[in-house]
Amino acid sequence: MIYILCLEKYSKLEVKMSNLIYTGSSWNFDKLYRMMDACEEIAINDMGLDCFPNQLEIITVEQMLDAYSSVGMPLMYNHWSFGKSFIQNKQNYSVGRMGLAYELVINSNPCINYLMEENSMTTQGLVIAHAAFGHNHFFKNNYLFQQWTSPDAIVDYLLFAKKYVRECEERYGTDAVEETLDACHAIQYQSINKYKRPNKISAREEIEQQRTRSEYLQSQVNDLWRTLPNSKKKEDKNLLEKGWPAEPEENLLYFLEKHSPILTSWQREMCRIVRRVAQYFYPQYQTKVMNEGFASFTHHHIFNELYNQGKVDDGAMLEFFKLHSSVLYQPSFDSPNYNGFNPYALGFAILKDIQRVCTEPDEEDKQWFPHLADTDWRIAIKDIAANYRDESAILQFLGPKVIRDQGMFNLHDEIHYDNYLVTSIHNERGYKKIRKNLAASYETAAMIPDIQITNADITNTRDLTLLHESYKGKRLDKKTADQVLSHVQKLWGYKVKLYTMNDNTLLDVYECKQLSNSKVGTSPLDDHGDQWN
Repeated sequence: MIYILCLEKYSKLEVKMSNLIYTGSSWNFDKLYRMMDACEEIAINDMGLDCFPNQLEIITVEQMLDAYSSVGMPLMYNHWSFGKSFIQNKQNYSVGRMGLAYELVINSNPCINYLMEENSMTTQGLVIAHAAFGHNHFFKNNYLFQQWTSPDAIVDYLLFAKKYVRECEERYGTDAVEETLDACHAIQYQSINKYKRPNKISAREEIEQQRTRSEYLQSQVNDLWRTLPNSKKKEDKNLLEKGWPAEPEENLLYFLEKHSPILTSWQREMCRIVRRVAQYFYPQYQTKVMNEGFASFTHHHIFNELYNQGKVDDGAMLEFFKLHSSVLYQPSFDSPNYNGFNPYALGFAILKDIQRVCTEPDEEDKQWFPHLADTDWRIAIKDIAANYRDESAILQFLGPKVIRDQGMFNLHDEIHYDNYLVTSIHNERGYKKIRKNLAASYETAAMIPDIQITNADITNTRDLTLLHESYKGKRLDKKTADQVLSHVQKLWGYKVKLYTMNDNTLLDVYECKQLSNSKVGTSPLDDHGDQWN
């Protein structure tokens, strides 16, 4: 009888072992294919995710460092700042001052997933669940990515940009191109359409339209700047009386591309390239918490389901939990390593709490989230991923349990204070204040200064006026502001002024006078730039 029981036990163990996707830490492509299929079955059939087709790329450490330096893209145009970033990252990595991400994922169609070749098999599985299905679903379904990016065309457009910049370097010289790109990069985050949806990008259309667009733009600029200060035309008087542009322009590079009196056609195309690449990243920094939180939630759910199905063993789960915990590690506020909230940890905590509210709500949950209690958590989680950015998601779904678990509190500071003032703690009186203030810290204006062009004096001095709408009284760093203004002046060619306003109060005035009569990126061939094709 004992012998029979032992056989039965051995038989069950043999069946369980045969169901495993892998054993040990080493990986091969057969294991990756099986892991991909197993993750896809749970992601699609259980969670109901909707993803782009996936493309997995196995890369080396140096290739990952290269991707880091080119802002995480598979290819990028040449610029010295990318090389500088590569050297810094490589040096820091080689002496142990920084680690590398287990993966990189590109918002493209198909979705490109980079996996490090030195990863263990469990790490590769986590990466597949996290990036190939978590990030992938978020990219395809979140409203910001749907409205503001072109995943079908981004890789082809970057190839066009890389080729165009290289050709400009060969024709006009590396120094001229780098000086132009330096100036464009200085204001790239103030060169985004926040309200008007940009046109879809297409590499083929860009190539076909590039020469026509250059000739048209130059003719329009020539007509605009043919206006003389003493002109008696009625339209010129209207410009003097009403100012131009008629409404503030939030996209600085767009305005300079279309209206700068000194840029040549190839430099205008540089402005266009930089602002279009910057536009691609516009949703990314608005959804960092929810994007990483959703991807972490996805890999956590998938791996636990794999374990429940007997497809990964205890050893794999122990390694998974170690990796998962390190990704979600949140230093305390008094730690030397504290640098704000870990977006992975905050996003994951919010989504796990919503899952709990949907499945096992208590009385507090029913008061805070009556519309979510006892509902399908899959629908709720996917709705958050699709229809919210960080600010709105935190404002809507950060609950008291997460606030208590994270030990959140509000600090207030003024210039004349000797010490910080604690204004709210994690109790009944403080929950909503903490949630409101934390959500406000993820507003776009809190991260990137809101600077717009309010006036260009095209009939007289040709001065350009910029307005910085201060966020809660925050001021610009004077040194940085002066440096950025010098770059704007190079693209405009004449004096540039910047006013910082807080409501109706003037805080600061910055000015960059005309440095010289030379154009940005001056080259002996610039006079013929308009005829180049």
